[in-house]
Amino acid sequence: MRIPRIFRLLGGIAVVASLGIVAFVTRDRWLDAIGSRATPTHAAESAPAPSSEATVLKLSVQARKNLGLVAKPVKPQTYWRTIQVPGAIVDRPGRSDRGVTAPAVGAVVQVHAFPGDTVKPGDRLFTLRLFSEYLQNTQSELFKATRETELVKEQRKRLEDLAKDGTILGSKLIDLDSQLRRQAAAIQAYRQDLLTRGLNPEQIDAITEGKFVSTIEVVAPPPVAVRHRATAQPDESNPQSETQLIDNRTASVAYEVQELKAELGHQVQAGQLLSVLSNHHSLYIEGHAFKNEAPALEKAAQNGWPLHIEFAEDDSAGWPALDQSFQIRHLANSIDTANRTFDFFVPLTNQSRGYEKEGETFVVWRFRPGQRVRLHVPVEELKNVIVLPSGAVVREGPEAYVFRQNGDLFNRIAVHVLHEDRLNVVLANDSSVTSGVYLAQSAAASLNRVLKAQAASGVRADVHVHADGTVHAAH
Repeated sequence: MRIPRIFRLLGGIAVVASLGIVAFVTRDRWLDAIGSRATPTHAAESAPAPSSEATVLKLSVQARKNLGLVAKPVKPQTYWRTIQVPGAIVDRPGRSDRGVTAPAVGAVVQVHAFPGDTVKPGDRLFTLRLFSEYLQNTQSELFKATRETELVKEQRKRLEDLAKDGTILGSKLIDLDSQLRRQAAAIQAYRQDLLTRGLNPEQIDAITEGKFVSTIEVVAPPPVAVRHRATAQPDESNPQSETQLIDNRTASVAYEVQELKAELGHQVQAGQLLSVLSNHHSLYIEGHAFKNEAPALEKAAQNGWPLHIEFAEDDSAGWPALDQSFQIRHLANSIDTANRTFDFFVPLTNQSRGYEKEGETFVVWRFRPGQRVRLHVPVEELKNVIVLPSGAVVREGPEAYVFRQNGDLFNRIAVHVLHEDRLNVVLANDSSVTSGVYLAQSAAASLNRVLKAQAASGVRADVHVHADGTVHAAH
């Protein structure tokens, strides 16, 4: 059966309409394909050429002042690589603090020095009323021995003439002489015992006359001379070298009453601690290191390498320059079970000054026990290197840059970093940085941000335009 012509015509129209609809819906795809094939050369010519990264920036004088920017010439030097160890200032045992004890049994009837007061050797600290039966017996025995000696001397004087005439035997005088020597030995022993109990020679002389002592003054002790280990002898040339109060107003040995251990009215026993005196002239810096750092610390101690110390909360204004070299004296041979650290000790000579108020002198020390420090211990010597402050170098991934100043222009230079810590950066002395060039000492990160901002704005700092319209590189 033949399809009518009209139906064939309608079917062809439907096919053509369907193709048109599909072509219209997919027009974006086939138009782009046709365009990319038709104009490949034109697209390549219109693509912008890659531009080189800017390395020079320009800063005005005001901008440099706002950044606090300072440029200095660099030169090769020797730098010690260090490890940082935390620490604290502590008292030096046997030198910083001294305890004052009661010489005999008694009661505290008066306190003469209180915490914060400054006392010198020989100044009164306490007055004790004696309850010691032993001390009273010693005074009695001294008095009796003194009187017995006087009686024996009088008897010998009477018998001396009789012995010359032969009336009595000479052996009688010999017995009296022996008795005098025994009494003299006993008197010397009693006097020495009373001296060790805190009585002074004037009081002991009064006892021999029958004036017994019922109260005793406890005074500040004398300074202890520093003994040298090699000779075990005190330094007679400077016996006060370890307890000297450095002050132009009180240039002598002095102690500060740190703590009272006995109150007014308390009964104390012989040898009981009454007060603690301190003199912080000689202290220790105690470092706290881990066990794996022990070889480096041992090497620094053996070679006597000087340490750099950062004192926390130290206001150096008004104090003299701290002119002393810090070296490790010794390392502890035990480990703290709580912190798993071991200690090492660095001697510190303190500074002090005094002020007067209401007729009394008070002491202010520059460094105090408990103050925290940071110790920089040298472990390796780096020779022929460039050393800059940490703020003079900026990093971008593996790259490190510094900025060389040339008038208002700052040129960014890639460098090789050998070592860096919290304060300094050590650079290799290669062709990138030569001796004598001026490098920015700070604000490298800020300079790098300004450089990127200038590059993004399209205005390069390393080119300028002349009046005739020609463009030249910066010179």
